[in-house]
Amino acid sequence: MQGEVDELGCELVVGLGNPGARYAGNRHNVGFMVVDRLCERHGVGAMRSKFKGEFAKGTVRGRDLLLLKPHTFMNLSGEAVRAAMTFFKLTPTQVLVVHDELDLPFGSVRLKVGGGTAGHNGLKSIQSHCGGPGFMRLRLGIGRPKGGPVQRHVLSDFSSAESTELENVLQSATAVLEDVLEFGIQAAMNRHHGS
Repeated sequence: MQGEVDELGCELVVGLGNPGARYAGNRHNVGFMVVDRLCERHGVGAMRSKFKGEFAKGTVRGRDLLLLKPHTFMNLSGEAVRAAMTFFKLTPTQVLVVHDELDLPFGSVRLKVGGGTAGHNGLKSIQSHCGGPGFMRLRLGIGRPKGGPVQRHVLSDFSSAESTELENVLQSATAVLEDVLEFGIQAAMNRHHGS
């Protein structure tokens, strides 16, 4: 499977989040934020409503790419991803999901292929609807809350201290994603975190 991922590369980038202004700055919405920055950096045109979300086609470092921000709300993200995968006849190994990660400290950006969901409902939905865990992931650390429920943490905005660093983190994540698109997942992992 790893060889297939490297050979095929990523065709569909999915940024996870919740739609609407009230959620726009939430920790849970970093997937949306990275997709937005990728579109801005590469002149991808405006997204349009399709596949139960916002969808666009673009070219990044010479590679044709599909971009999707599901608008099903996080817990049903797999419905949107499945619709796009079916339409374009994609396999899970051609999909890269950008999402928040509680088990990484704020500012961490890590790549991964497959694995468990660590309780992330968006990932659970994608695994359920899209044929298992074989998709690639770009994980942005948001850290665990020091107190209070996890749901409140992920659905709250970044702290003032985090906000001062957030744009750098998002630009770093976008650069990692660009390297996946140009060089493949394994080369990007080696370059950015030696895994």
